[in-house]
Amino acid sequence: MADVEAQETFIQLPIQIDPSTKAVTSASTSSSTALDAELKALNTLHRSLLALDTPNSVPPPPVPVNPKRSAQIGKLRDSGNSELRKGKHADAIRMYSLGIEMAQGRPPWEPAGLVREELSALYSNRAQAYMGMQAWPEGAIDAECSTELKRVGNAKAWWRRGRCLVEMGRLEEAKEWVARAIDFENGEQELKTLLEEIEKNIESKRR
Repeated sequence: MADVEAQETFIQLPIQIDPSTKAVTSASTSSSTALDAELKALNTLHRSLLALDTPNSVPPPPVPVNPKRSAQIGKLRDSGNSELRKGKHADAIRMYSLGIEMAQGRPPWEPAGLVREELSALYSNRAQAYMGMQAWPEGAIDAECSTELKRVGNAKAWWRRGRCLVEMGRLEEAKEWVARAIDFENGEQELKTLLEEIEKNIESKRR
């Protein structure tokens, strides 16, 4: 019982704070050496924190996503889509590239999921623009970037890389890629059709 009472006893330490320097010191002339050492360490830490260049070393508190940046990224993507529909592939690539650069420039405290979603769509669309120019290696790379950022619900990017690999004559790699895509995309019909085409091409080359 005595041990319990001892544990519940509150002892107020004789300390005080200087209103100007904010230094914490002992208010008692007979303070213990241990207390003095703790206060000295605390004051040293306080002074070192004050010496930091706070605006550059500490990120600002969480804030809502910057709506202007989101709107600009969306506008660049839409502009790229418009140019792509007109067959202006080089202009579409330029718009998508600017959107990618802007999405990658988001502050690190903004949601990572938002950045991944934006980049996934932009890389997939830029892959399509490269394909329109028959730039198959560039299209394959962008489509793969898109699927790395978003595995599920991204059938177009999976298909686009598969098609690029076919156009480059890398049929076995394309077959493996599309089969993997079908697992992620729940048997998307376009992917199944592409896989059948690849398998027929492989079979005809073996004859």
